[in-house]
Parts: sequence; C-alpha cells; structure tokens
Amino acid sequence: MLHAQEKLASKGVLPIHAYAFIPMNQINSMRFNELKESGINLFIDNFPDTDAMKKGLDLAEEVGVKLLISCPELKSDPEKTAQLFMNHPAMGGYYIYDEPAVQLIPELKNWCKRIQSVDNKHLLYVNLLPNFAAPADLGANNYKEYVEEFLKQLPVQVISFDYYPVMSNRLSKTWYENLELISAESQRTGIPFWAFALTSNYDEEHITPQTLAALRLQAFSNLAYGAQGICYYEYWDRTPVTAGAQEDDRGGPISAAGKRTVVFDRIKQVSAEIQALAPVFLSAKVISVKHTGKGAIPKGTSRLINLPKAIKVLETNGAPALVSVLENGANTFVVIVNKDFLNPLNLIVAGDQSLKKVLKDGTVVPAAIYENSQELDPGDAAVYLFPTEQNKIVR
Repeated sequence: MLHAQEKLASKGVLPIHAYAFIPMNQINSMRFNELKESGINLFIDNFPDTDAMKKGLDLAEEVGVKLLISCPELKSDPEKTAQLFMNHPAMGGYYIYDEPAVQLIPELKNWCKRIQSVDNKHLLYVNLLPNFAAPADLGANNYKEYVEEFLKQLPVQVISFDYYPVMSNRLSKTWYENLELISAESQRTGIPFWAFALTSNYDEEHITPQTLAALRLQAFSNLAYGAQGICYYEYWDRTPVTAGAQEDDRGGPISAAGKRTVVFDRIKQVSAEIQALAPVFLSAKVISVKHTGKGAIPKGTSRLINLPKAIKVLETNGAPALVSVLENGANTFVVIVNKDFLNPLNLIVAGDQSLKKVLKDGTVVPAAIYENSQELDPGDAAVYLFPTEQNKIVR
C-alpha cells in the first residue's frame, strides 16, 4: 500500500560556518569548491592583508560561499576596510574576536562601532567562552553575568559560544547547562544563537577522528535547543610539519598534507542532513526542551513529564535522550536526540492520526506507517510533526 508523501517546504539555508584556516598557498578555486562540497557555506580564515582578502572574497563569490572577513587592516583601519569590502557579494560579516573576557568589552565595542559607522548591515562575529571557563578567564563572577554583559554592551547579531562535549567515552557534564543558558538568553533578547560541533581533536580525551555519531549528537542537540547556525571547528589541520604530538596536532576534515580524511565525508553527510531538516529548525520557536533517562539528568535541565497533545506515548526505556518541542509556523516539531553516542536507543513513539514522521531527507509520512518501537542510532535524531494548533504543552 502506497502512502502519499510530501516534503517540508524550504525556508532558506541554515548557516553552516567553519574556522577554515586554509593555508594561503592553498587559496584557490579547487579548495573553495571542496569547502562548499563539505556543506560549509560561511567560513573564517585569517588573511595577511586586504589584497589577499580581496582574492579570497572573489574566489568565495565564484563558488557560492561567504566569508567572515579577517585581516590586520580590519583592526588597524576598520572604517577603510569595511568601506573596501562591504558591498562584495561574498561578504558574510566581520570576524571580531574569539573567546574574549569581559575586560575586553570597551575595546571590542569601540571596534564594532567604528565598523558600524560605515556598515551597519553585516554580521559582527564574536565567539564567547563556554561555561566551564574560570571566573578569572571570564572576567565575571559567573557565566550568566559574563553572557549578559556581552549582550548588553556589544552590538552583536548572533550569540556564539564554543563547547566540545564529546569525550572518548562520555559527555561533558555541563554542556547541556550551557545550552540551557544560551538558549534562554537568545529567547530573552531575540538574538539568535550559533553553536559548535568539534570536527578535529585538541587533546587526548576528545575523539580522533570525530565519529558520525559524535557529529550528529552535537549538531542535533544544538539545533534542538534553538540554534540557528552550526559551526565546525576546525576544517584544516594546522599541525606544524616539524612538530610532534601537541595541542595543535588536531587532525580535521582536511589533513596537514591537504588530503581529505574520513571526517570530510562525515561532515558532508551531517551538513546534508542539517540542510534537509532546515525547515524544522530555521526561525523555530523553542517551546520546551526536556531530558529522559534512569539516572540523574544533566545539571540545569528539566525532566520530561508532559507530552504534546498529539503524542500519546514517548518512551526511551530509561536511556538518556533529549526531547525538544519547536513551533515553526503551521507545524510543531518534536525532536528526539539519542544522547548516547556509543549505543543505539530503543525509542517508542505513538500518537494520534495527526502525527507525522519527518525522514532524514525532509520527506513527511504518516507516523502510523512505522512501528511504534524503533531503533535510534547513536547520537542521531528522530523528528515528528503535527499541526501547531494542536500543540498543548503543560509546563
């Protein structure tokens, strides 16, 4: 028996951004096309001067990606540099700073204002520290104060923070607490947030190479909390040729020798999955994010108790999962993420006749054509939808 299929209507492209760090002698059309093939549509690279920056922007335009520009002149003469590049078709915004402390706010604020005096349309990108940073590094008494100070004083258009939670055999304990706070600040201020997925390695505790399950878990957890962009760190292995094992011995989608690794194919697959499901996440309103599991749920999170009206049963058999409810126009989506990146999850979902299942390619089918009990791969997400008018959540 055949069932009518529909596709989620496109709402645009979700930003997939990367710290690319392509060596300057590799800045060419082939490398930029390769970047686009991986699914990255916006990236940062540090260029040595405005001439090199212009070349990079021209190549980006040629292949259809955008750049967050960074070169020494952007800091030494921000007005002139902004004037030079603001109308370039591949211009995606300005890379300002990575992981600043609160003490840097006056300097960054002045820098941003100088750029905005010329160009107030493009993104000013500042990436914040994660919540495990010490108060001395934050320059604040606590993480909430740190985030609030930046949002109060800097004219940023996105909230960005990095956190790499997937260790060799466990998740970091404070990652979801960090997502809770950033998501809440995003909803409070109306400023969208971007979050990271680690695509390389920077110490012995992080997975090398990054597995498909680890990449999915990071990306889909971020999106389930309302992220409006995914950032990969990092794209090109910056290992010095003569160096031994050290922090910069990172690996990545592209090796230090300039060859693709297995991670390249994995980020390509995850990027395609993200874009196919972009109609679920782009411009979505977070209604609730809850957690399941036999043991204690992550600090700062809430346990799943009540279900949307269209869902009668949702069980993970004691396994740790994340359950997000997102409103997006006429549809309300339920996103279930298997938080175990090493083991599959036995998921049971049953609903009324309005409940539909969203497949990985964005195809929508009646949920009833699938068995209620299904296996959810490690780190993977299952997505269901029902009409928004039926969304009755008791919070």
